[in-house]
Amino acid sequence: MFCILHRDNLLEVSKLKKNLQFFAILFVVLPFLVSAQGFKLPKNEKYQKLRFELINNLIIIPVEINGAELSFVLDSGVSKPILFNLSDQDSIQINNVSEVTIKGLGGGEPMKALSSVGNKFKLGKVRNYNQDLYVVLDKEINFSTSLGMPVHGILGYDLFRDFVVEINYGSQHIKLHNPNLYKYDTRGKSQTLPLHVERRKAYVEGTVLIKDAEDVPVKLLVDTGSSDALWLFHQPEQGLEIPEKNYEDYLGRGLSGDIFGKRTKVSGIKIGDFELKNAKAAFPYRESYSYLKNLGDRNGSVGGEILKRFNLIFDYANGQVTLKKNGNYRAPFQYNLAGIALQHNGLRYIAESIADFRGVVTNDEDTFGNVQILLENKTRLSLVPEIIVSGIRAGSPAAEAGLQEGDVILAVNGKKIHNYKLQEVLKMLNEKEGKRVRVLIERYNKDLLFSFVLKNVFD
Repeated sequence: MFCILHRDNLLEVSKLKKNLQFFAILFVVLPFLVSAQGFKLPKNEKYQKLRFELINNLIIIPVEINGAELSFVLDSGVSKPILFNLSDQDSIQINNVSEVTIKGLGGGEPMKALSSVGNKFKLGKVRNYNQDLYVVLDKEINFSTSLGMPVHGILGYDLFRDFVVEINYGSQHIKLHNPNLYKYDTRGKSQTLPLHVERRKAYVEGTVLIKDAEDVPVKLLVDTGSSDALWLFHQPEQGLEIPEKNYEDYLGRGLSGDIFGKRTKVSGIKIGDFELKNAKAAFPYRESYSYLKNLGDRNGSVGGEILKRFNLIFDYANGQVTLKKNGNYRAPFQYNLAGIALQHNGLRYIAESIADFRGVVTNDEDTFGNVQILLENKTRLSLVPEIIVSGIRAGSPAAEAGLQEGDVILAVNGKKIHNYKLQEVLKMLNEKEGKRVRVLIERYNKDLLFSFVLKNVFD
């Protein structure tokens, strides 16, 4: 909802073959490996099970690259792994490097990156000793601040290609099945649908109902790397008109810059026999995906806020996907009712008294942050993440109340926010239409209290 990690086709790749150096990365040039490897399980191993964290509808999995332990978004919309945000790494070995230019979603210019081959990837028992990847050097490409945890890159097609990938959003685990040993379980209320894999991307077909018009058939990119629900291209000739009730919104950031568009909802979306009514949708502006010169028969993409309502089995080799409802199926779609975007902005010290009204030191086991300084045995300074307003929607309740970009959030409804994760703070700010929210902020070393009521974004 607040941060969309949506990676699409990487175009305009032109190798320049330069010797490069980058401050936080140690590049090691090794002999070029010509043998194709791919991801593999040990012999006779049926599957590898991985736990994941579901943050803002995105799947975060542990990945080890050349010995460095990193966190990646599982992104079915990306063709090759992309590595970024290495600020917390002392060094990482990257093999066989050349310079390239890449472009993705967003209205900005193409950016320089590194192309690397022959890298060793590990996910539990899964191994790949010859994996290609891109390394983005732009420090602005950092989604960790918006997710509230370190995220170093995105990984997609190569895993989906080599395994039958089972994603259980309900219990938050993934199973990478050996396709040669996998047997489908036909029990339970599930449905298997065609999955069209084209140019390293997977598509499903469905229908969208916009207002009272007839169902519009659509072909949608399956994008686990998008935290949004449904993106549609504005294609009036095919019946994809923007509903009258809409508002301009920041949809997220792509590799090539910020993405804006119209936020709205459609009367319904059908995928197979499953139908979601009053589904959240967005129509990104054309300049955000202008590098897609030929959309072909694609009409948009389906992202994490819809996909998380199912447990999924992706079988790229046989061109099919199996869907089964889970406990998220009837969950309401989440809108930014307050109109605020938040992100981490480094660290700050907070002072906490550890003495009661009599001056007696109380139990101080509940600490926040990972650095504490005791002053005269009665006050503790703790180093905690600082959360700031990174964006605010014009005309939103928060904007009308007087909140501004750059304000430091201290408390929401009387709760000190350093007790909570970033996504929990966002939920507190957008819980329920009609609820009054009180936000304590710091601005120019002054504490200010603002109050506003959450309202229907389409009124």
